[in-house]
Amino acid sequence: MGVSGTLEYLSDLVGSGGHKHKKKKKQLQTVELKVRMDCDGCELKVKNAISSMSGVKKVEINRKQQRVTVTGYVDSNKVLKKAKSTGKKAEIWPYVPYNLVAQPYAVQAYDKKAPPGYVRNVENTVTTGTVTRSYDDPYTSMFSDDNPNACSIM
Repeated sequence: MGVSGTLEYLSDLVGSGGHKHKKKKKQLQTVELKVRMDCDGCELKVKNAISSMSGVKKVEINRKQQRVTVTGYVDSNKVLKKAKSTGKKAEIWPYVPYNLVAQPYAVQAYDKKAPPGYVRNVENTVTTGTVTRSYDDPYTSMFSDDNPNACSIM
């Protein structure tokens, strides 16, 4: 522990009244939501509701994309709950840029309602079609390119 570590420890110890329990600090994070907004009134209602939360530093709204970006010391679930309390349909932002997805036009990822350049965020559950055989056919391996001595007639 260096000098700064010792000073921080003593400061925490004195500041907490001798108790060694630390309060968990929330980290600065950005929460993105998809909120259904049709007009200026909807936008203002959502912005005011989320701005009134403690820890919120900045609220940005893009009505064309139906996107609300909240920056601050907040919990994403609490922000989502607050957005839903306005009566609007809200969910955590489900889209990612299409170049970050391995197969952006797969059925699970492609969404007609997604903003331009975005697709749904899906895990890599799409598997390639591989065929497995339960038996070994001797005729297919007899004339294999891997075994040059398989056919001595040639």
